[in-house]
Amino acid sequence: MTAPHSTGGLPGYAEHFEEPEGYLDFARYGPPSRDVLAATVRALERSAHADQDTVNDLMRAEPRAREAAARLAGTDAAHTVLLPNTSTGLFHAAFGLPGGTVLVPAGEFPSNHYPWRRGAALGRAVPRTLVPDERGRITADTVQAALTDDVVAVSVSAVDFRTGYRADLAALREAIGPDRLLIVDAIQGFGVADLPWQAADVVVSGGQKWLRASWATGFAALSDRALERLEPVLGGWTGVTDSGVFDDVEHPVAPGAQRWSTTNLSPVTAAALATALELVESVGVPAIEAHIAVRTAQLIDTVRSCGGELLSPAAPAERAGIISFRIPGTDPRRIAKALHTYEVVPSVRADSVRLSAHASTRLAAVERVQAALMSLR
Repeated sequence: MTAPHSTGGLPGYAEHFEEPEGYLDFARYGPPSRDVLAATVRALERSAHADQDTVNDLMRAEPRAREAAARLAGTDAAHTVLLPNTSTGLFHAAFGLPGGTVLVPAGEFPSNHYPWRRGAALGRAVPRTLVPDERGRITADTVQAALTDDVVAVSVSAVDFRTGYRADLAALREAIGPDRLLIVDAIQGFGVADLPWQAADVVVSGGQKWLRASWATGFAALSDRALERLEPVLGGWTGVTDSGVFDDVEHPVAPGAQRWSTTNLSPVTAAALATALELVESVGVPAIEAHIAVRTAQLIDTVRSCGGELLSPAAPAERAGIISFRIPGTDPRRIAKALHTYEVVPSVRADSVRLSAHASTRLAAVERVQAALMSLR
């Protein structure tokens, strides 16, 4: 097994969390920090004792969260809007494209398929399946080979939810050129993978997984090209200029990403998201990514030493924090039962088991996995 840098999580970050020692399911849900829990409680308590200043005070969490998300995405608040989840952002993008063809990879998480199907049914852009390479990955070459004159956008995941393969966003941008939109579902990588988000025209992420902000949190960051080409079909009364003036007149759309706003979101969840994002900033994505890489390498060594077959990329540069594997001749449900016996929390699929460690994951979690897999022999 790879020698650990530390028996604990990342100093300065791990101390904010208290998830169970064997929790390895961050790709599904990231238990929030004590800071996020406290921010949520404070906001709710404030709302329970409301006075004339309460709503205005609580709403200040929205620009705070938007600014933090913008900094981490490498843009500014004018190009960033808060959303309740990833799917909402993808629906905005799908309904915003008036026509043309969008390349969407086969095997994507369904949230990157249904918006395009629904949009096509209403006469908007039409999705076309993008076939991965022989290793099941979307690369610049696979995209380049699929490009035709009618393609106006490519919609991909930054990190594949099944294998942890990380897309080369810079190479994808170069492949599609400056005249097509690159739309990225960032939920499996934002805050833990140091990727060139500025290469994308739309970056959408929910906050309930790796950002550890809990549910009903998220954002989208839009490029100038996206703002120019995507119609704000789902924009509501908060997505226009002078939204506080109620005069029965249709107002012009907001000049920036705020045009994607449908209505006011919860200031409670905005406070949670702001707190989570600022914690990531305080440590830095490269430090978080480096710690996750160590734990991931240790888990891979453990899986292999116990007869497991890795489905995730072997090269560290090609993967993020997700490890998928199977043990030939062993039902994934049996593997999961063994892991549960040793209080390890994985995700279980029909053909594989998925483990995902974070920067607060301790070496003891790896030891629990090893004990569980050894017990299957």
